[in-house]
Amino acid sequence: MSKKESKPSSKKNSQLVLRLDKEERDAFVELCKEMDTSAAREIRRFIREFMKENAEG
Repeated sequence: MSKKESKPSSKKNSQLVLRLDKEERDAFVELCKEMDTSAAREIRRFIREFMKENAEG
């Protein structure tokens, strides 16, 4: 089976662009590094939790 025929990738395929104050962004990224996580991972976690808490149903 060639690489093109293998199962679909589970990689993320969309971006969310936002503007932050440089000092706030740098402090957030540094805190994430200190906590052995990434800024992207924490933002994705926030989005998932926010959606779960605010879902109708």
